[in-house]
Amino acid sequence: MKKPFLTLTLMMLSLAFCNAQKIDIEKVFGGYKYTYNDELISIGDLANIIESNNEAFEIMKKGRTNRSLSGVLGFVGGGLVGWPIGNSIGGGNPNWTLAAVGAGIIVVAIPIASRANKNINQAVELYNASVDSKASNWMKPEFSLIANSNGLGLSMNF
Repeated sequence: MKKPFLTLTLMMLSLAFCNAQKIDIEKVFGGYKYTYNDELISIGDLANIIESNNEAFEIMKKGRTNRSLSGVLGFVGGGLVGWPIGNSIGGGNPNWTLAAVGAGIIVVAIPIASRANKNINQAVELYNASVDSKASNWMKPEFSLIANSNGLGLSMNF
């Protein structure tokens, strides 16, 4: 009788600690990397994981939109800067006004990318906070001492 009870109790306790997984954020050169279950995940996978938390998912969607916008602007700006430089290296007549417009577009893209990273990180932190609260509220055992005609005992209720 003691072995099944002990096995069941250990199983329930292990489930309580293994139930929720957090997303880890690490700042790297050029941005952030996100890991889940010790595996590197993409922004798309990150959004799929966070989707269960509506508030965090809405913030995540804003971050992804801003991230896409900054990527497009950065690409266009880089092309506009690179074209005159390549033309100059090739011996042609470069249009430096085009390079200046490209540099301006890149300058606009930088704060948008920064805002995108802040939104995505805020969504991850909000998700992690909800995971922590679910894990801590999932199993709160109550112990009580009982006595009856069979003797004394310890009761554990969930």
